[in-house]
Amino acid sequence: QVQLVESGGGLVQPGGSLRLSCAASDSIFNFDAMGWYRQAPGKQREWVASITRDGSITYVDSLKGRFTISRSIGKNTVYLQMNSLKPEDTAIYYCDAKAGILDSWGQGTQVIVSS
Repeated sequence: QVQLVESGGGLVQPGGSLRLSCAASDSIFNFDAMGWYRQAPGKQREWVASITRDGSITYVDSLKGRFTISRSIGKNTVYLQMNSLKPEDTAIYYCDAKAGILDSWGQGTQVIVSS
């Protein structure tokens, strides 16, 4: 089973930026899609963005324009660039790898947006 390791989270002031990374132990081409999800305190996990094997990208409507998903095939890594961060972006951010009906998850990286 693939291992996914997220990094790049931390404490940032409102209006700031962070770039999250998700390093996969296997080629990301082995997966139909890679994605980012987040779970805020007391809330359900929600989908943020995805990038498919062929490079197609989709975002949750509420985050379009502020968040950007990308990948480095050579590094087997998927990124989430987050700009203009708001306190409501505070959450644990998880990386997901989809292969058919199977999902693999990372352990998550904490993002706290606070002054």
